[in-house]
Amino acid sequence: MTNLLQDPAFYRDRYPVYAALRGRAPVLPVPMGNGLEAYVVTGYAETRQAFTHPDISKDTARFFGDMPNERNLHPAVAQSMLTTDPPQHTRLRRLVAKAFTTGAVERLRPFIAGLTDDLLSTWESGQDVDLIADLAAPLPVTVISELLGVPSDDRGRVAQWSTALFATGQHEQIDAASQALGDYMTALVADKSRHADGSILSQLVAARDEGDQLSQEELVSLAVLLLVAGHETTTAAIGNSVLALLCNPDAMNRLRNEPSSITSAVDELLRYDSPVSIATFRWTTSDLHIETEALTAKRPVFLSPGAANRDPQRFTDPDRLDLDRDATGHLAFGHGIHRCLGAPLARAEIEIALSALLTKFPLLKLAVPSEELPWRQARMVRGLESLPIVL
Repeated sequence: MTNLLQDPAFYRDRYPVYAALRGRAPVLPVPMGNGLEAYVVTGYAETRQAFTHPDISKDTARFFGDMPNERNLHPAVAQSMLTTDPPQHTRLRRLVAKAFTTGAVERLRPFIAGLTDDLLSTWESGQDVDLIADLAAPLPVTVISELLGVPSDDRGRVAQWSTALFATGQHEQIDAASQALGDYMTALVADKSRHADGSILSQLVAARDEGDQLSQEELVSLAVLLLVAGHETTTAAIGNSVLALLCNPDAMNRLRNEPSSITSAVDELLRYDSPVSIATFRWTTSDLHIETEALTAKRPVFLSPGAANRDPQRFTDPDRLDLDRDATGHLAFGHGIHRCLGAPLARAEIEIALSALLTKFPLLKLAVPSEELPWRQARMVRGLESLPIVL
């Protein structure tokens, strides 16, 4: 597994590797290269059950305990809502959940649509553009920055720090980015404490002041988490979706001719090439079974939504993009209490971006062969570094 993470070919196309792993066992013990053994979960039923198993924990502090730690992650990155179990997780999630409900996102749609139109306003037919740099990245970055109250002049560097957190194997780069982002968010939270502006951060500060007992550390970690989770995977999802359509022109033409079907198509696009390839860290608190597979206590568990969404036991002919498929059971957003809080927002951004792109540019095509496209070398996120297209 460790060698795979150093292989650029793996990042170009992970699915044959996932199929091979699943063929051996849907829950497979693998060596970590540091003396530890972990489980890689690639089966759909097994992944779905593991997401909700009470004896699979996300409490990283409890797992690592007194183990030697040579990393220098900012505390707001090392410990967050993503690394907690109930009741702590329940309390933190409840405080931010109202900002990401379906109703709240519906009220944001005009803003997202207007921002998308602004980003596309300088594009002209026949022009070469990079879909990632010119649309897929700035759209969700701007949306989540507006929600959090990040000043426009700061968004470029904040996005760079966020992206650097996913650089597989680059520990010094990740640690430095975490320190920069954590320090920035500490200052931003302090500013919102002095100057309320209606942003989510201001609301969280107010909740603390009204006795909800959010500590300064919790506020900063929530700010970092919302920023990072609010755009990294959505950027990848928009890029992956557009690439899937460009490689399947019949599907692209169908959505162009039937724009009302884009909403349902998003589920199949998310299933087909999921932006979260491997979920965040989990571990077994006891000996347990997932479906028929036995797992030993105190072992890391890596769930792969990307692999699960290509499991032929759940999705017939899973390597084919099929817009008629009922893909609503996909695991691209996870499952259970840790299911992606921002799923409604991400869906809205993907839908609006695809609709605008297909409507405005009927001759859209790849500028380079698909096999030459550069993929991010990130274990968790599956996404393109760039996507050159001709309008």
